[in-house]
Amino acid sequence: MSEAEPAPARMILHEFAAFLRRPALLRPTGLRASGALARLAAMTALQIAVLLLLLLPLIKFWQERYALGSPDAFGQVPPAMMLPVVVLIAPTIEEMLFRGWLTGRARALWLLACAIGCGVLLYATTRGLNPLPAASAILALALAAIAGWLALRRRGAPGWFAAGFPLFFYLSAAAFALAHTVNYSHFSALALPMVLPQLWAALVLGFVRMRIGLPAAIIAHAVSNAAMLATATLAG
Repeated sequence: MSEAEPAPARMILHEFAAFLRRPALLRPTGLRASGALARLAAMTALQIAVLLLLLLPLIKFWQERYALGSPDAFGQVPPAMMLPVVVLIAPTIEEMLFRGWLTGRARALWLLACAIGCGVLLYATTRGLNPLPAASAILALALAAIAGWLALRRRGAPGWFAAGFPLFFYLSAAAFALAHTVNYSHFSALALPMVLPQLWAALVLGFVRMRIGLPAAIIAHAVSNAAMLATATLAG
């Protein structure tokens, strides 16, 4: 490698920065492709380094400056289930929900629509909707999801999705960050910077998902969660 040729890590950072400037549909290479593991390791290290060295000190300052409450993400999980939930279950579910559909394939978009419908129905039951018809509707949506997955498996991303991909990418990142406001018992506009770590994670994981694939994003998410759990444990 000549001195003028950028190092692999530098190339990956340039690739990531270019993607954030103009997100575009990519064909994921998969984990077995040449250089995929090195790219995954570099992006995971970048995600954790920025979280630990920049964002966590920043939100700690913001929290103390405005006397904001601390997040309680880990405290909501029973101790016996902490490791499997935080490191295995949550990364898998969150990646499937927030980034599994980013390739825009018709069956993935259909599953997302069905999942949103189920979520709306579940929320409606907490607001007074009779659980029995809600359960029937959820079952119908689950069956429709399976049928749609099979029927649409050969269809790629529609043109409108490719055209609007930058918007969809950043909306998914914002939704992922805002979903973590549930970690706070009281949340206000002043506390919005407290979810900057999740917004940063969403940008990194979104790139990993598009560049390498969904399994790679799940792995990066799991490793990051494990690092945050270890940090929280050591910090008491």
